[in-house]
Amino acid sequence: MAQITVYTDGSALGNPGPGGYAAILISGRHRKEISGGYRQTTNNRMEIMAAIAALQQIQGSAHEIELVSDSKYLTEPFNKRWVVGWINRKWKNVKNPDLWKQLLDLVEAHHMQWTWIKGHNQHPENERCDLLAKEAASKSELLEDQGYIESKEANMD
Repeated sequence: MAQITVYTDGSALGNPGPGGYAAILISGRHRKEISGGYRQTTNNRMEIMAAIAALQQIQGSAHEIELVSDSKYLTEPFNKRWVVGWINRKWKNVKNPDLWKQLLDLVEAHHMQWTWIKGHNQHPENERCDLLAKEAASKSELLEDQGYIESKEANMD
């Protein structure tokens, strides 16, 4: 079973505002960096999106994956098993359920370890992800975060 370490970060320039995500995937000598950005979103959505985008890069069956993030918003729901309660409550009062559901679908095939690290603490991969996420959010051509738009429209009713 392949072992992969994934570093992730999300950013929003304004919150909400333009946002970006980034991830670095490392397995043995192989290293891959990915990033992307959205026109209008939140920091928390980009933290989740970074994990989703990273796991979408991993092909094949079960892997041992350590996902490292400076976001407790991303790591604690798994480490403290909050997601189990969210599912049992049918996602009632959970923000960003569209992304949490996508992420859960991706993690179920793997053996996951969720590691929180302090951000902006000179960790090379964390600092690199932070830079890539901010660069992605600053690009002129950004995607629409349809889930964010739909959640705002639903709250206007």
